[in-house]
Amino acid sequence: MSGRDPVIIVGGGPAGSSAAWHLARAGAPVLLLDRARFPRDKPCAEYLSPECSRILSAMGVLEACERAGAQQLTGMAIRSPDGARAQGSFLAGHGFHGFRDRGLALRRTVLDAILLAAARAAGAEIIEGEQVTDLVRDTRGAAAGVRTLSDDGKLRERHAALVIGADGLRSVVGRRLDLTHFARIPRRLAFVVHYRGVAGMTTLGEMHVERDGYVGLAGVDGGLTNVAIVAPVPRARAAKGRANEFVEEWIAKRPHLAPRFANAERVAGVRVTGPFAQRARSAWHPGALLAGDAADFFDPFTGEGIYAALRGGELLAPFALGSLAAASATRADAALQAYDAERRREFAGKWQVERLVGLAVGSPSLMNMMVRRLAARPALTDLIVGVAGDFVPPRSVLSLSFLARLFASPRVVSPRSLTPDT
Repeated sequence: MSGRDPVIIVGGGPAGSSAAWHLARAGAPVLLLDRARFPRDKPCAEYLSPECSRILSAMGVLEACERAGAQQLTGMAIRSPDGARAQGSFLAGHGFHGFRDRGLALRRTVLDAILLAAARAAGAEIIEGEQVTDLVRDTRGAAAGVRTLSDDGKLRERHAALVIGADGLRSVVGRRLDLTHFARIPRRLAFVVHYRGVAGMTTLGEMHVERDGYVGLAGVDGGLTNVAIVAPVPRARAAKGRANEFVEEWIAKRPHLAPRFANAERVAGVRVTGPFAQRARSAWHPGALLAGDAADFFDPFTGEGIYAALRGGELLAPFALGSLAAASATRADAALQAYDAERRREFAGKWQVERLVGLAVGSPSLMNMMVRRLAARPALTDLIVGVAGDFVPPRSVLSLSFLARLFASPRVVSPRSLTPDT
């Protein structure tokens, strides 16, 4: 690394690794810090949308992910509380096409290690086992570095030309700069675990909405199934200190799920994350940027996390480089502010879709009606699944024409629709 102060990236997940790779590849000195030592587990739905593959390919790691055994996903199935089912495919007749016609699912222990190796190969310096505890400020209050505590007990102060917070839901960077806040609703926690031997798994990801939350199922590498139960905070609080039992009891109470887990084996302890619905008032501050979950994470239902992280790292790179090259603090700030504006333009439509889906998930009667109508209109389900796959423009499902088609009386029920369980 050169004698210049580096760009310090806080967090070694997909957002941090993507930002590190794009900046280091452009010649910027990059230092990435993470309090964990890799490989490390991370509670996550582990879903990579079809458009994730574009960024993975650009970073030169798509083949590595597939060699590691990433599960191929062809679409999504949704079950409502009353048992109605609808499914949509990534490869569909609506005219939109992603980088690929399939998504992937890969454990974070594997994915994060692959991404970090790519960032290191691009020229980024990676330091594991060092936790950022605070920021260093300059005379005008701009971020100018970080204070850290390593896992061997050493305190350090590291100076930076720019600090990027890619450190997740409870971002230290975001909190120290007073950039982030949590919405009052919805307040949900996720219980995430892997099982081996879940019956009936296919190349579809599954979302089962219940009256007291929902569960996502998807095959991942190694023949495992990612099981992510998301429950309202009041309900989830009863699981404090007994997360493993909570998951097993939750599944056992669902007649449509329990038989599929009868011979399945939980391969590790349940990990808990949340509450969700975090939003950054702004994703920039003089001397600092936020990316990934540190900037925005509403709810896991639409699986936006990994794509938003990878895309966020890619998106910020030219603005960060512009800030580094600026001749004055004013121009540097303008480049960072421009990133925030571009980020809002990039993700605004998806945010609207996520919040509408969150509203439906929180209302069993609304979810029952929506899934029944989607089951009768598979082309519309394909559009929604394509939006979740990050290749169909959100405006396609936010339009009046989409709503008119959704609520029109169907002439014929498609054979792709599935009948209720009851």
